[in-house]
Amino acid sequence: MKIFSALRIAVCGLALALAPLQPAFAANSRIKDIASLQSGRDNQLIGYGLVVGLQGTGDSLRSSPFTDQSMRAMLQNLGISTQGGQSNAKNVAAVMVTANLPPFSSPGSRIDVTVSSLGDSTSLRGGTLVMTSLTGADGQIYAVAQGSVVVSGFNAQGDAASVQEGITTAGRVPNGAIVERELPSRFKDAVNLVLQLRNPDFTTSLRIADTINAYAAATYGGPIAEARDSQEIVVAKPRTADLARLMADIENLVVTTDSPARVVVNERTGTVVIGADVRVSRVAISYGTLTVQVTETPQVIQPEPFSRGETAIQPQTDIYVQKEGDQIAIVDGPDLRTLVSGLNSIGVKPDGIIAILQGIKSAGALQAELVLQ
Repeated sequence: MKIFSALRIAVCGLALALAPLQPAFAANSRIKDIASLQSGRDNQLIGYGLVVGLQGTGDSLRSSPFTDQSMRAMLQNLGISTQGGQSNAKNVAAVMVTANLPPFSSPGSRIDVTVSSLGDSTSLRGGTLVMTSLTGADGQIYAVAQGSVVVSGFNAQGDAASVQEGITTAGRVPNGAIVERELPSRFKDAVNLVLQLRNPDFTTSLRIADTINAYAAATYGGPIAEARDSQEIVVAKPRTADLARLMADIENLVVTTDSPARVVVNERTGTVVIGADVRVSRVAISYGTLTVQVTETPQVIQPEPFSRGETAIQPQTDIYVQKEGDQIAIVDGPDLRTLVSGLNSIGVKPDGIIAILQGIKSAGALQAELVLQ
């Protein structure tokens, strides 16, 4: 992955702002910064629970019958009979609880959980999540969540006005879940390590394998890594090696990264990011904007005194036409700085820069991938 120089265009700005350009050579990165361990991924957990203690902002039990059913089942489990009774309380809300189980989590460790309303509750502020089991994709319970819900948004309303900021029907319980079961597989039971590149690239993948093999040849007397494709590198465990120490040594090796030339354009914000390897063939560009302004100023015409005329409205329309940017500029981008200087010399607005880049790509002069967001 080459060094990327960012080119940001403010929406209200008239020119491009170029970030400091570094020398045109490849970047050196640690393996831990560009790749992740396949067995060291997160696992998603989900659960269904109740939030109690709300100040009249919970679910209406008629509109959300599952909340009433859940509340009755919870009370029965606590030994409280609910036969023949009907509750109209609005201080309970049914919620979905989600969490990410970090890799190598052990029983007793705590994780954050996210709570989201299921019914017609208007706010979870001030509520408490009661004991909720969190299960994985295999149906097993891996954590139990409980605690006070922290909501960042708020809303207030009166008879004639209301104000709301953020979302009040979702919140978090920091360290609200306790891990009860560890994952079935253990790190040291593996026979090899599988590294996954965050930005897949064949060149970078082969360089990582070569770097690891050079380290293994000096340490263990032979190669241990193989690039399977543009994303995965498989590292075999030597007989005399400790897997944790081997991973610690590998992730600190320095690799020269590479990446394809790419231009990222966000038309909503007017942002353009141009990679260091982007090249533009010699091309002539003419960009012009045509502005047409139509102004209606109708005039009221009154009849003469003592006449039998009627009041009339006479339309009056003013049309203003302005054309800008009729010059032709030649852009030749053998490097990033020359390309940016050529685009700045045209002197157009951010939307014009985006249109020019799209036109250069259509003409076949942009030697890079154009990504539109």
